[in-house]
Amino acid sequence: MRSLSLFILLLCAAVGCRTDRKPRAPAIGEAYAGPLSLGIRQDIAPRSTVVATVSHGDRLEVIERRRRFLRVRVANGVEGWTDERQLLRKEDMDALRNLAEGAKAMPSQGVASTYDTLNVHTEPSRSSPSFIQVREGEMVDVLARRASAQSSRPPRPVVALPAPQKKATPKKKREQRRVSSPPMPPAPKPPEDWERLSRSAAVTGQEPPEDTKPLPMDEWSLIRTAAGRSGWVLTRRIYMAIPDEVAQYAEGRRITSYFALGEVRDRDEIKKSWLWTTVESGYHEYDFDSFRVFNWSLRRHRYETSYIERNRIGYFPVTVTSGGFSVCVEKKDGKRYRRKYVLSGNSVRSAGETPCETAPPKRLREEAAQAAVRVTATAAKPSLSTRIKERIADWRKRLFR
Repeated sequence: MRSLSLFILLLCAAVGCRTDRKPRAPAIGEAYAGPLSLGIRQDIAPRSTVVATVSHGDRLEVIERRRRFLRVRVANGVEGWTDERQLLRKEDMDALRNLAEGAKAMPSQGVASTYDTLNVHTEPSRSSPSFIQVREGEMVDVLARRASAQSSRPPRPVVALPAPQKKATPKKKREQRRVSSPPMPPAPKPPEDWERLSRSAAVTGQEPPEDTKPLPMDEWSLIRTAAGRSGWVLTRRIYMAIPDEVAQYAEGRRITSYFALGEVRDRDEIKKSWLWTTVESGYHEYDFDSFRVFNWSLRRHRYETSYIERNRIGYFPVTVTSGGFSVCVEKKDGKRYRRKYVLSGNSVRSAGETPCETAPPKRLREEAAQAAVRVTATAAKPSLSTRIKERIADWRKRLFR
């Protein structure tokens, strides 16, 4: 019998049996790594030891939450802590895949590059994770643009935890003895300036003028890398790679798209004809407000403008065909039309227009543009009932002091 017990002990030691091993904590949700490379730390402290490293899109099990930090478990069972802002939900991963699939079919609006390493974000927001990087001098296709407010609002939670259940507290037995309440004090007299107060905004219900100070905006560009991956980058961090001999005519305006229309040989050089769209500096709902065609002059050996239109409200995409190009512009009636142009030598002629993609009514666009401002003003301003209560409390202080 003794030999049998010794044999069982040796067998447990050989296979690594441990009776003091802690059971694995149950998962309360799942998340996915957002950055290109994410370090999982042993503790919440930023200087804590990195116990595991995961890549973008790797699935993680969420075990515990402490404020905005989550304790996660990686595929090999290692557990550690990370910032919730570095993680993505399953819905975010699906949206990112759909964005990449849709971006594959979007026409390029020009090639751009960067002077420094550039982070590509999953959404047009600074707080969103950056999952790939564009190296200095790397060329990418610009597909679309979008502007968003620099909001300090916290990101959506990755894991929605259930609300804590309140423990039922036993009701205390009420005393049988009843105590009579004291007599009510006399009603206070109205203030001497009650007429002026009655005409104030708090009593009449008139809302004070809202703070229309606009929120700071960021302009983002949707790009597509040579490997076919798409994401959002800050527009001010990229530059359109149109030749400098053409870009010098921008006159301080920002080039939003450009296209090669043709080419001509001048002695030993081949010069292309260019179409570009530009916009004034600042935030705009539209993508461009003017477009221009440049042709190379064989007589003066320089680029010259052969066609230009200004003061337009234009939207992407701009399309180029073998015999011309088309732009989508908005007219005074609020509808968008695609205007077509044909090339005849160095001249550009209009070739009619057709309805463009459906545009929302102007009123709805204006409301969408002011939504962030109104939400911020409402959040910072107390409600009417709160202001009335504060005014009544102020009266009482003045009457009974």
